[in-house]
Amino acid sequence: MAISSGTSGTSVPPGPSGARRAATGRQHELRHGGAVAVVTELAAALRAYSRDGVVLTETFGDDEIPPGATGITLAPWANRVEDGRWMLDGAVQQLDITEPKRGHASHGLLRNAGYELLGRTEASVSLEAVAFPQHGYPFLVRHRVDYALDAEGGLSVTQTLTNDSSAPAPYVLGAHPYLRLGDTPTEQLLLTVPAGTRLVADDRLIPRASEPVEGEWDLRGGRAVGGLSLDSAFTQLDFAHDGAGAPGVFRATLSTEDGRSVWLWQDDSCPYVHVFVTDTFPGRLKAVALEPMTGPANAFNSGDGLGWIAPGESASMRWGIGSIL
Repeated sequence: MAISSGTSGTSVPPGPSGARRAATGRQHELRHGGAVAVVTELAAALRAYSRDGVVLTETFGDDEIPPGATGITLAPWANRVEDGRWMLDGAVQQLDITEPKRGHASHGLLRNAGYELLGRTEASVSLEAVAFPQHGYPFLVRHRVDYALDAEGGLSVTQTLTNDSSAPAPYVLGAHPYLRLGDTPTEQLLLTVPAGTRLVADDRLIPRASEPVEGEWDLRGGRAVGGLSLDSAFTQLDFAHDGAGAPGVFRATLSTEDGRSVWLWQDDSCPYVHVFVTDTFPGRLKAVALEPMTGPANAFNSGDGLGWIAPGESASMRWGIGSIL
């Protein structure tokens, strides 16, 4: 699959500065270690990522809105807030409903925001956007996203939320990448998620309980993607440790029988992963989103995984994508 790294070849007119712009804004192309990544101005999204010519994420055109929230970053909450309502100091807060089908506020406040370029090198880029106080979220926060490719072509992402308000601000950070393994049909891949607990959600995808994984929900030994239909969060993740006992990372992996694999990794700042296996992604029989999150859906109401940032302070999460090709 060819990856477009900019807006050349589109009919998008020049912007005021003379730079060509597309629906996803300016395109930031990174190259290092045989890898190419394209990050968009819109939502600081990972629009494309490949290594040694093998495409490792689902992608989309630079003049398309990301289908299924492909690759976008999420702040100041990930996933959903039920009915867009939550309580703050005894007062009801009402967020805009951005998921009309289910009646929720979905994927934070910045999925349609342009991120300002803070700095970049050939192998890295730093972007930032501001969420201003508004009904339902009366806080001023800044979301910074740092992408970097390492010498082997691995991708790492750090997301940092800073509270510029005078009161503590609640948050859940997340991201929404879809992984693939080159031209291998995703339905033929094996999905492995070493997690011990799943969140049991209702028909509006709001968690109501949790339970140990078992049967069809147990992905620790790997399951064929073709037989799965999932939209569920998992926790009690297996974070590997190094030989000195230091905290490591969790990996959710897509693999082939011949040993090739691509994985999402996240550090222990992200104790939840949301697994979305869908047959509605454009042009694909199956697609898999593996979403690192600091908290699950509806954390603003349940309190599960909900963080609070003191005035002038920041909180971060780290995740990335690795592969064996």
